Amino acid sequence: MAELNKSYIPEGIEEKWYELWVREGYFKPEINPSGKPYSIVMPPPNVTGSLHMGHALNATLQDVLARWKRMCGFKVLWVPGTDHAGIATQNVVERQLAAEKLTRQQLGREAFIERVWKWKAEYGGRIIHQLKRMGASCDWSRERFTLDEGLSKAVREVFVRLYEEGLIYQDNRLINWCPRCHTALSDLEVEHEELDGSLTHIRYPFSDGSGHITVATTRPETMLGDSAVAVNPADERYRDSIGKTISLPLTGRKIPVVSDTAVDMEFGTGAVKVTPAHDFNDEAIAKRQSPSLPFVIVIDDNAKMTSEAGAKYSGLDRYECRKRVLLELRELDLIEKEEKHRHAVGHCYRCKTMIEPLPTLQWYVNVQSLAKDAMNVVKQKKIKISPESWENAYFGWMENIKDWCISRQIWWGHRIPAWYCQELRNADCRMRNGVIVSREAPKECPFCGSQKLVQDEDVLDTWFSSALWPFSTLGWPEDTSELKAFYPTSVLVTAFDILFFWVARMIMMGLKFMGDVPFRDVYIHAIIRDASGQKMSKSKGNVVDPLILIEKYGTDAFRFTLCAFAAQGRDIKFAEERVEGYRHFVNKLWNATRFIMMNIEPVSGQRSAISIKSPEKLDLASRWILSRLSATVDEVNASLNDYRFNDAANSIYHFVWHEFCDWYIELSKAEMNNSESREGVIWCLLHTLETSLRLLHPFMPFVTEEIWQNLSEYRIQNTEFRSIMIAEYPRSLPRDQQAEEEMSYITDAIMGIRNVRGELNVSPALEIKALIKTFSDKTDSVLKNNSHHIRKLARLSGVEIGSAVKKPADSAAAIKESIEIYVPLKGLLNIDAELDRLIKEMKKVEESIIFIDRKLMSEDFIQRAPEAVVKKEKAKYGELTAKKERLEENIKKLKEMAG
Repeated sequence: MAELNKSYIPEGIEEKWYELWVREGYFKPEINPSGKPYSIVMPPPNVTGSLHMGHALNATLQDVLARWKRMCGFKVLWVPGTDHAGIATQNVVERQLAAEKLTRQQLGREAFIERVWKWKAEYGGRIIHQLKRMGASCDWSRERFTLDEGLSKAVREVFVRLYEEGLIYQDNRLINWCPRCHTALSDLEVEHEELDGSLTHIRYPFSDGSGHITVATTRPETMLGDSAVAVNPADERYRDSIGKTISLPLTGRKIPVVSDTAVDMEFGTGAVKVTPAHDFNDEAIAKRQSPSLPFVIVIDDNAKMTSEAGAKYSGLDRYECRKRVLLELRELDLIEKEEKHRHAVGHCYRCKTMIEPLPTLQWYVNVQSLAKDAMNVVKQKKIKISPESWENAYFGWMENIKDWCISRQIWWGHRIPAWYCQELRNADCRMRNGVIVSREAPKECPFCGSQKLVQDEDVLDTWFSSALWPFSTLGWPEDTSELKAFYPTSVLVTAFDILFFWVARMIMMGLKFMGDVPFRDVYIHAIIRDASGQKMSKSKGNVVDPLILIEKYGTDAFRFTLCAFAAQGRDIKFAEERVEGYRHFVNKLWNATRFIMMNIEPVSGQRSAISIKSPEKLDLASRWILSRLSATVDEVNASLNDYRFNDAANSIYHFVWHEFCDWYIELSKAEMNNSESREGVIWCLLHTLETSLRLLHPFMPFVTEEIWQNLSEYRIQNTEFRSIMIAEYPRSLPRDQQAEEEMSYITDAIMGIRNVRGELNVSPALEIKALIKTFSDKTDSVLKNNSHHIRKLARLSGVEIGSAVKKPADSAAAIKESIEIYVPLKGLLNIDAELDRLIKEMKKVEESIIFIDRKLMSEDFIQRAPEAVVKKEKAKYGELTAKKERLEENIKKLKEMAG
């Protein structure tokens, strides 16, 4: 006979069951061969990564869906994998080399790539191991990596097709350049940070000596590359200046004053310096002029000044040059004024270096037509985004989308499948600039026959391969059985911060190459913040390590906390005490199981079944719990269907803790000794426990499996399910509204008596008498038939029930919807002493209310205190006010009794 330990200890248990699930193949779709396909592709975490709270939430929500659908009979495929994370991984390995006093350039490309693969083999599996600790039920036999040969083949195929259709092209234009990572970045890879800087007003003298025009700039060093000064044609101040020539300070170059409607007349002086080679807005102004303005490149890819900046500035760091330029302008008395100015400055999302706009030759995807199709499928609800509010953000970005810069000047990644002919032997080859795009390395130039070919040095943006993830992981471009069965995938679970990086691009590529959407639903989960609502970051020291929480409280408690927090449309304010609270919930379930196993004899065969459709065989409490169980099953299934994970978790929590454990198990104790009702109660306890375990399994896989296995000799059904994870998920059953209504009379009576005890400080250990006045024959009958339950759970020495009950003198009353409860207090407490205690407590409450009220009335507190602190104080104020009202009512009652 199996016996549970006194408390649940996750250590050892979690690993044991996870190994069994993998060994038995329960994570594979073949476990339900005839089921309807349901598929999820995991957002591939960076191979450099280790599990953080965002990963933990994302993996938990996906696993809940996968386990739920698997138990519902679906053929579930959850594809795991990792992303090669081009820049991030290269940076990690470069830091290793730096510790050895080496650079990647010294090592050489081939040796460096070998070094990265070696690093990946040694450290790349760390996050996969951590996801397994979370209980992720992925099909690990299908684990993919974005640089796998199969995925690389898909990347080359997409690149070539897009190029052949004219959707991939090369262009020399301004891009975001990271001087530290030495690569181009897309707009999405640039993080803008508000910084305090200076707005310098500089006098630019007219060449004819007729005066000057003043421009305002945050980057004085770039004036060395100015091609013009621009003003708005509607600006009366500068109408006569348009067309004049300026002698550019410090250079002596002559530049024109031009007009452009894009110039903001309210910013600075209303006249702006135009530096086309180092500012995106200036590039646009330059190209609109006729003829277009020249691009003078004064900053190079190392963020140092070029020879075009002038001999005395060449080689200076851009910030050092700024100091030199300002010094010389002051000496020439050309600075009109300098003022503090807060503005957004772009930084590399990886290394945080300030980006430099530079004109370079890059590869681009023309996404205009692709974006239009991707918008239409969301408008037509072929893809449903939840919460729906994110649709507006999606449309807003897609409507203003720019062509995607896909080339990166790094070594780790998918090398661009383009080669350059070095000889250009004929006109056809020269017309194409010797560019050859091919799926495989060509042996010779297809245009002129030359064998002198050099491959493009650049690699593709990491997000290019990630955009193919939903179909490349299923075998595309081959026509595989997995593609036929599992594409489109069912749902994508992701965070909002990669909605544009990744989600939009997957939709574009899926429609282009598969002719269908990549997923039917997109669920965008919240961002986890700290308890006060601040973003978690290492610099703030508020990062929470999921693995530490798992070690401390167990995976089940941690997972359940994440689900309970996961309300749609709201960021999560994470508090460790909630994990501790759900650890108590795990123990509550464990102890409930221990009670049942200790009070029920195991059986070797089939336990006699009692049909739920035969309520006459069950007592009222049993019919009630089965009805409440049915309601909970409906709530959980409906909530999961709508991605309301928090509602599903809270429904189960309320049912198991409050209705099953606090009420039914307590009520069942009396019936266990009743020979007439014992069989029905035993069946009901086991049925409710088993069903609750199956309901809970997607959220708490480990403890539910441990209990399930220990219940093998107690089961209602001689089931063939070796594991709870392949057992059937509970389905809806009829409700018993009559039982629920009648049970509410009993719980109202018990809670009413308990409340009187609590409010008047009557010891729970003391048995008291109570009277219950009823107002209908039905209520009267139900309460009298169940008076034994009321006596036991309310700890009464006696109870009088009836419509003729009168309120005794010196008694406390509780009024409920269908009854009134009277508790005689004579001899139970010293009324004078209790009055004195309540008055003292009232004084403390009033002092606290005054103290908090002063805080909340202080503008300084409201403005300076964190929002979470203000909110907490307001909540405390509300609680104290309510407590004061209760104390006033109890003092009034006692004074009436005292005469």
